[in-house]
Amino acid sequence: MELTRKQRELIAAVQDGLPLDPQPYAAIGRMVGLSEAQVIDGLRQLIDRGVIRRFGLVLSHRDLGYHANAMVVWDIPDDAVGEIGEALAALPFVTLCYRRPRRLPDWPYNLFCMIHGRDRTAVEALTEAAARAVDAKDCPRAVLFSTRRFKQRGARYAQCAPARV
Repeated sequence: MELTRKQRELIAAVQDGLPLDPQPYAAIGRMVGLSEAQVIDGLRQLIDRGVIRRFGLVLSHRDLGYHANAMVVWDIPDDAVGEIGEALAALPFVTLCYRRPRRLPDWPYNLFCMIHGRDRTAVEALTEAAARAVDAKDCPRAVLFSTRRFKQRGARYAQCAPARV
């Protein structure tokens, strides 16, 4: 899908989040040379075209008291991975869910999901709840807790970053 220079600049301007400003869209407009109305319309067009699929927050879960997070890896039968992946992704406490290829013989897991909790016990309980909810309690899995955070932010895609206000 072809994007104009202004569309790429607009994407770059919002990928770090909205500015803390009473009129964030006007502030973005000043960054990229558009009016507030043009920014809102431009973002709406990008959303309608599916270029921007989600417009939301990236929270620092640790700052909110969620000190345990884990990537739960599952060995799901290939004929069920789509259905189970969709069901896992629909759970409110699953923040990421995606399929990856197995790397046999050492790595049998093909479905991954991220679960955050206030402590390890909470994450383990949520993992069990997820297994029951998606009918995967008999599927092998491993709960891989993070031990150190090196970086946390939303994804970056735009190649031309505008100047900051």
